[in-house]
Amino acid sequence: MLELSYIRRNPEEVIERLSTKNFDAKSIVADILAIDEKRRSTQTNLDAILAQLNKASKEIGELYKAGKKEEADALKANTGKWKEDITVLESETKKIDAELQSKAVLLPNTPHASVPKGKTPEDNEIVHTEGAIPELGESAQPHWELTKKYDIIDFELGVKITGAGFPVYKGKGAKLQRALINFFLDKAFEAGYGEIQPPILINEDSGFGTGQLPDKEGQMYFVGEDKLYLIPTAEVPITNIYRDMVVDANSLPIKNCGYTPCFRREAGSYGKDVRGLNRLHQFDKVEIVQIRMPEESYQALDEMREHVAGLLRSLHLPFRVLRLCGGDMSFASALTYDFEVFSGAQKRWLEVSSVSNFETFQSNRMKLRYKKDKDKPTFAHTLNGSALALPRIVAALLENNQTENGIRIPEVLVPYTKFEYIN
Repeated sequence: MLELSYIRRNPEEVIERLSTKNFDAKSIVADILAIDEKRRSTQTNLDAILAQLNKASKEIGELYKAGKKEEADALKANTGKWKEDITVLESETKKIDAELQSKAVLLPNTPHASVPKGKTPEDNEIVHTEGAIPELGESAQPHWELTKKYDIIDFELGVKITGAGFPVYKGKGAKLQRALINFFLDKAFEAGYGEIQPPILINEDSGFGTGQLPDKEGQMYFVGEDKLYLIPTAEVPITNIYRDMVVDANSLPIKNCGYTPCFRREAGSYGKDVRGLNRLHQFDKVEIVQIRMPEESYQALDEMREHVAGLLRSLHLPFRVLRLCGGDMSFASALTYDFEVFSGAQKRWLEVSSVSNFETFQSNRMKLRYKKDKDKPTFAHTLNGSALALPRIVAALLENNQTENGIRIPEVLVPYTKFEYIN
């Protein structure tokens, strides 16, 4: 959520920056400013009456001490009206606060100055490409055929048990999954991230804190009886650890990682993009999360980018990095880089990671602040990144490494899988 003080000081800037996300903020900003003015006027009246009441209370006490009971009783009687006015104004303030909140949550995060304008993924900016595109020949098979051939992932069995988008990993397929998870976690630990194993169900406050609610409510699985949501990413529970906290500046940066299954309804997805592992309702992912001082957050974003790039280099997967345009960014992000790997048999790029800086957007919603010495608490910057999401990594590994002897396992994974080939 954008800070009210920022909207108040820079309404035209907010409108202009949000236009990069193709969001027309004029009417909402105007409503916020009008409600804010009403809120401040009401608060001014409330403060004035409270001051009168406090002053009168002191005078009443002094009059009683001086033996002037009649004067004290008369003044005390006059305070009754003030107390009634205070009750009314406090109730009005709560209503105005709720109205202000309902408007403020409609505004997306303002994008960073470097975010290109655009409406679709085709408008994203390619900022880096690395690795040789594999030449597999006409006999190369897509991963959904390879998984059937080697009996390592069963999509039809997943349909039987649950439905489409819930595959069953078997034998060496299951071991490859576990190997990638452990490899990604170990590399995150080496990079200074502390491992967290969070719940995979969250409450509404947590979903609101990181910006999934109310914006992405229809995309999450909801457990109605208990009013809980299945997480779309480990970012949500890990970042919400620090909700309603003031952390010591000396404890920053905070760097956490965690593996979880992730759940997304992906409503409306269809066509070739959903074949096999390309788009799932349940998938495994290792997430990295940082909490930073504002002046350090974009350096941290670059560090996280390099961390993800290092993982892909280790796996010998050709990849490219895109700076997302305004129209392709998430509601909460200020700047996002997507990583895509090249899938040799499908001959297309597959997204495997997003690395984002949310600046103070999430911390304002969560009331996550840091305090330095005797300074007032300040909103921290939050960042997160996929390091990495497994389905499309597995798809690219299977397709790009298919040989006459089977599917070759990248060298860095062999100590984890305990085998060199799937055959």
